[in-house]
Amino acid sequence: MLLALYLVLTRTRIGLVIQASLSHPDMVESLGHNVPRVFMLVFAGGTALAGLAGVIGGVAFITEPSMAASVGPIVFVVAVVGGMGSLAGAFLASLLIGMLQTFAIALDWSLAGMLGTVGITVTEQTPLYSLWKLQLSQVAPVLPYLLLVLMLIFRPKGLLGTRAD
Repeated sequence: MLLALYLVLTRTRIGLVIQASLSHPDMVESLGHNVPRVFMLVFAGGTALAGLAGVIGGVAFITEPSMAASVGPIVFVVAVVGGMGSLAGAFLASLLIGMLQTFAIALDWSLAGMLGTVGITVTEQTPLYSLWKLQLSQVAPVLPYLLLVLMLIFRPKGLLGTRAD
């Protein structure tokens, strides 16, 4: 679906009209296109894709009324890290965040263990001992949000986002 949507938005006339309507609606309207109708059709296509995602996700995940509270924040992180308005960026960010969380859960590393390999021992008398002993798998749910903060600090437009001037 992502590939089909990408091809429609970049290779067809309607895709070019949609992109132009987002950035220069007055110019597109002067060329004879009905911009409010274009926005309505884009909204209808987006809701159709959301319905398709619900059908596919309903089979793969447990559906419940509070699902938006658990999935919504991570979707926001993917959109911001990938770059607002960038389809390829959202795809790349979702892969990056998925691999980050998967590897963080799979690895049993801690700062105390890493310091131990260098020759520095961490004991119970060490300041912030509980912080040094945290496993990477324990902080895995926080890592996407840490990536979001780092992305907003160092590259606010996202991985593949374009700057809106």
